Amino acid sequence: MHTAELVDLLKEKRLKIATAESCTGGLIAERITSVPGASAVFDCGIIAYSNEMKKCLLGVKTETLMEFGAVSEQTASEMATGVRRISGADIAVSVTGIAGPDGGSPDKPVGTVCIAVSILHRTLSKRFLFNGDRESVREQTAHSALEMVARIAKNSE
Repeated sequence: MHTAELVDLLKEKRLKIATAESCTGGLIAERITSVPGASAVFDCGIIAYSNEMKKCLLGVKTETLMEFGAVSEQTASEMATGVRRISGADIAVSVTGIAGPDGGSPDKPVGTVCIAVSILHRTLSKRFLFNGDRESVREQTAHSALEMVARIAKNSE
């Protein structure tokens, strides 16, 4: 689904969206706001790159970061619920990951990304492993995040 189609879907469903981004550095918000008329659906975008900002701005728990790490489904879920709470949006998407070329580990190699979507009283998260260089990982992350939003928004009531 193209981003313009997603914006149209969100308009049709009367859903406002917010983003919380780490490894994509605002790429998802940029894609949404590049669509004319996106102001009807886009509420807020927060780039929380450091763990401190994830905690201060989005309410990610210190315990979550210590137990699971910044790149985890748990952290992504708390980021998504945090930005949805702050903005008052109906749906929120968050991403956190290791775009590379450095920063990977055996448990979480470069290309590991966690995406979460929060809507109503539920938050769905998923872990991905993308291939390619830093820019490719970021592009795949943004694309996958927007696809997750579209799939969940289509099924929302």
